[in-house]
Amino acid sequence: MCGIVGWADFARDLTAERRVLQAMVDTMALRGPDEEGVWVRPRVALGHRRLSVIDLEGGKQPMVTPETLPDGTPLAAISYSGEVYNFTELRGELAARGHRFRTRSDTEVVLRAYLEWGPEFVRRLNGMFAFAIWDARGEELLLYRDRLGIKPLFYYPTRDGVLFGSEPKAVMAHPESRAVLSLDGLRDVLSFVRVPGQTPMKGLYEVRPGHVLRVRDGHRSEERYWALEARPHTDDVPTTVRVVRELLEDIVSRQMVADVPLCSLLSGGLDSSALTALAQRGLASRGGGRIRSFSVDFVGQVENFAPEPLREAPDAPFAAELVRHVGTDHRVILLDNADLASPRVRSTVMRAWDLPYGEGDLGPSLYLLFREVRKESTVALSGESADEVFGGYLWFHDRRAVQADTFPWHALGERPVAELSTAFLDPGLTAELNLPEYIADQYRTALAEVPHLAGETGEDRRMRIASHLNITRFMPMLLDRKDRLSMANGVEVRVPFCDHRLVEYVFNVPWSMKTYDGREKSLLRGAVADLLPRSVVERRKAPYPSTQDAGYDRAIRQELEKIVAEPSSPVLPLLDLDAVRRHLDTPVEKASSMLVRGLHHETPARLDTWLGSYGVTLDW
Repeated sequence: MCGIVGWADFARDLTAERRVLQAMVDTMALRGPDEEGVWVRPRVALGHRRLSVIDLEGGKQPMVTPETLPDGTPLAAISYSGEVYNFTELRGELAARGHRFRTRSDTEVVLRAYLEWGPEFVRRLNGMFAFAIWDARGEELLLYRDRLGIKPLFYYPTRDGVLFGSEPKAVMAHPESRAVLSLDGLRDVLSFVRVPGQTPMKGLYEVRPGHVLRVRDGHRSEERYWALEARPHTDDVPTTVRVVRELLEDIVSRQMVADVPLCSLLSGGLDSSALTALAQRGLASRGGGRIRSFSVDFVGQVENFAPEPLREAPDAPFAAELVRHVGTDHRVILLDNADLASPRVRSTVMRAWDLPYGEGDLGPSLYLLFREVRKESTVALSGESADEVFGGYLWFHDRRAVQADTFPWHALGERPVAELSTAFLDPGLTAELNLPEYIADQYRTALAEVPHLAGETGEDRRMRIASHLNITRFMPMLLDRKDRLSMANGVEVRVPFCDHRLVEYVFNVPWSMKTYDGREKSLLRGAVADLLPRSVVERRKAPYPSTQDAGYDRAIRQELEKIVAEPSSPVLPLLDLDAVRRHLDTPVEKASSMLVRGLHHETPARLDTWLGSYGVTLDW
């Protein structure tokens, strides 16, 4: 896992621009704390920061081919981030075709595969990745991103080429880029929907999941190589459960390959418990010891826990029982309000994000969790995305949400997301944003992308829509959060539930099968029930833990008070100060929900930190 940066320009000689490239590379130091490299040619400059995971000595980057053009230029070069889990099989196939390897790294396999099969080779890869390949034969840059968008890849078109990087900060280190927040960018921030390819920054884009961006002679074209397809599902329930189990066993086995310490993230829920149990079982079968596992909790959470609509009980007892059941080497990371509300931590989280996203205390708690994980492990398995794939969220099981003419996660709250997220904004700005219409327009666009079987109607049609919306518009928010906050600590997080084979298979299972036992995530529960204690198997879905201590909300209000009181706060022109003051005068009785914190209490503080830290120009 690494950070990549680069620059292609077809109208100047980049060999004189090494200093600029180095500045871009330097921004990726946290993503790649182990090593760095640059490779510069007249039309392209590639940079790399490395987090060593496989072939610690041989996987240096950027990597070039030993084969060259007549003038000595390598045929191709690559700057690569991610993991290809089937690289061993691909290496064997390539070796049989005459390729010779100098390293044990998956990076070299990817480069050789491109030479052998051309641009379509990406369809053969199983993994999470974002990489740039420069093909000197046609002077073409290709930017690839994995099918589900697990790994990030941003780009910024220039007059004669393109800038790119794993994070916005890499692109913004280039003097030709500008940090500008437009109305559309602010709509993106506030809508709680991730639009593929779009960012809040004007002129800054992401390579969309399952796409490759090709840049040649200053011209760009983005091509899709993968998308979810609607296919008939012919397996019965027992067969479907068996296939899910077989896929999970293969996926976890592949994703445990690493030359550095590996762990699992364990909440005590079904998803993380399933992965932890499978990982421990696989390790034991190979004569290994106990896998490390980590969970996060909050001071006083167990003793003072109060049941909530989405969480009936605290996580800690379930995680402890899973640890006893499978025998992991477990550690609890205990956080308090001083940690979560620390301005230093919150500023670090914003710097990791680069963009004004976030949901309440989840950002700080994840960042602090990974900071502790890094002391003992470099790679972590995470249960992220099981809810999107198997249908675990509450809105999958609420008829109002499923039938609503909007994104399902927008349909359950007492107040519309558009109202929550603009509660403190200036009324004139709120009217100009017209967030309800923006969300409705994005919903219509997303709806048009959903594939259907011929004649598909009723529940099957609605639930296919819900699944597709969650995978393409909700899941990216969680994957981005996990990537930024883990990589800010030099931790590689692997997400087995995002293996495209599993996603494709489960996407096409009828909803009646996905809920065959009358509960959420029936297929997953049935596939791993024999590995888990009954308490975990029977536990209801609960979200990532969030503190219930009202002291956290009070701390955030104090930050908001400082913003309102400081005349130089960059966010002041955007705010309705009377609405803010009314809110500050309202007593805090208990910690508010994650959604309310993320889109209401913390939005002004988040924007203020971001605008102030990055010198963002407001364009409206």
